[in-house]
Amino acid sequence: MATSRAKQPYFGFKGKWLTFWITFACATDMTLFGYDQGVFSGVVISKDYLDVHNLNGPENTSILSIITSIYTIGCFIGAITAFYIGEAIGRKKTVLVGTVIMTIGAILQTSSFSVPHMIVARIVTGIGNGINTATAPVWQTETSKVHNRGKLVMLEMGLNIFGFSLSNWVNYGMSFVGGSVGWRFPLSLQLLFCFILFTTVPWLPESPRWLLAHGRETEASMILADLEDKPLDDPYVIAEREEIVYGIEYERQNAINWGDLLRGRGKAGTKTIRRLLLGAGTQAMQQFGGINIMSYYLPTVLIESVKLDESMARLIAACASVAYLFSALAAAPLVEKCGRRIMMMVSTVIQLLCFLLVTILLSFAEKPGYLHQVEVAEASVVWFIIYYMGFGLGMLGIPWLYPTEINSLPMRTKGAAVATMTNWITNFVVVEITPIGIQTLGWKFYIIWVVTNTLFLPIIWLFYPETANRTLEDLDAFYRDNPPLVLHRDRDSTSVRRPERFIQAQGRDIEEAAQNLRRRGSIMVDDAGEKCLSD
Repeated sequence: MATSRAKQPYFGFKGKWLTFWITFACATDMTLFGYDQGVFSGVVISKDYLDVHNLNGPENTSILSIITSIYTIGCFIGAITAFYIGEAIGRKKTVLVGTVIMTIGAILQTSSFSVPHMIVARIVTGIGNGINTATAPVWQTETSKVHNRGKLVMLEMGLNIFGFSLSNWVNYGMSFVGGSVGWRFPLSLQLLFCFILFTTVPWLPESPRWLLAHGRETEASMILADLEDKPLDDPYVIAEREEIVYGIEYERQNAINWGDLLRGRGKAGTKTIRRLLLGAGTQAMQQFGGINIMSYYLPTVLIESVKLDESMARLIAACASVAYLFSALAAAPLVEKCGRRIMMMVSTVIQLLCFLLVTILLSFAEKPGYLHQVEVAEASVVWFIIYYMGFGLGMLGIPWLYPTEINSLPMRTKGAAVATMTNWITNFVVVEITPIGIQTLGWKFYIIWVVTNTLFLPIIWLFYPETANRTLEDLDAFYRDNPPLVLHRDRDSTSVRRPERFIQAQGRDIEEAAQNLRRRGSIMVDDAGEKCLSD
């Protein structure tokens, strides 16, 4: 039995189990992403690391910030790479390319003995991560059912925070070990996640939507049937395939080249530029919401702004990451019920309030002669933790999900890559300015993030359509109908429930497919009867 199962495609897994293994692979990729984001926050305050790389003293703050932030430049280059190869070689192979590069980067980081060595290592690791983070959400989205697509991507981002939390606890534990092992071992753990990806991704199915876009209809139809755990000739499978093919052909007929796109020219039929900007905009809002002040520098923030000692700063950062993890996991079942718009707005409101209170409290903590400086500084820690929880509820995962939904099929890889590039270039800005901003501006540095979060609320409310409970083909149909730019009053644009016109259209497609099957069956019966009579 085991032998026959091993010979079957995907080891015989179909339906929910096949989706589970795709999710497991994508979640491992996102866990590695989270681990990478958190691990360096402990490295940069390790005494042995600073000694080995000659980075002690405030005069080296700018070099430290460059080493930390250069990783995001690598991620930006990786996203550009995914932009070019993702549509050419497919989702699976792109993830494997990214994992090979990340493996090389992890080895280089672990073995670093100089600043140039670590800079190269950070860039290489970033390139691999940029490729994978631009691709894995697309692969997940294109192989998921409409009712759990958002839930699965949000679950992956919850596991991203598991990786982040794990890195904080590993850093805290290894701080008691000290020496070279104290920072090299946490960096080497990246290789464990790479190994898991190498053992799962190769045997999993390619995106059926990518296959159909490249003329591989037989293979795509088999994968669609396996994902639904239905026979090839099931009306639902046929209707789904035809709907995808129609969307591909429509987009190709109305496609514009990148030269026209960059000049702002496009055809009204597909709204390519608008969809591209909406997807990339979620990532810009995520980064300028201030999250990577915490992700990369929370121990530094607690030491510099709150005046805690190193051990306590590491412990609080680790505890905060657990609260972050629980809120991120709580977001997964809510994303289809509450919708993308509401969750982004609620998340942004919490971020705004937290930065406002942190700003007020730290202004008193830094006020000369104020009697309760220590108390108000310690009180601000609570709002750093609540910020994590608010961010985890919406702005953590939705910016990774939304670009894969809002862009059309031929633009999906490119749209996700552009969004990921936006993430990393804005991430670089935040990570680069944070140590210098804290050092020079003090509590006034946090005013910046109060302002940015305030600006994002009306942007989401006015311009972002809901994508929950819609198929990817529903969204293509939505944009073919020329929706308004400012859409807060348009019911079909903002409703969490699937619009009735899309439900009716899908029902007609399934019925038509069933009728075609019945017609084909009756023709075959008639032909067989005529053959019998002639014999």
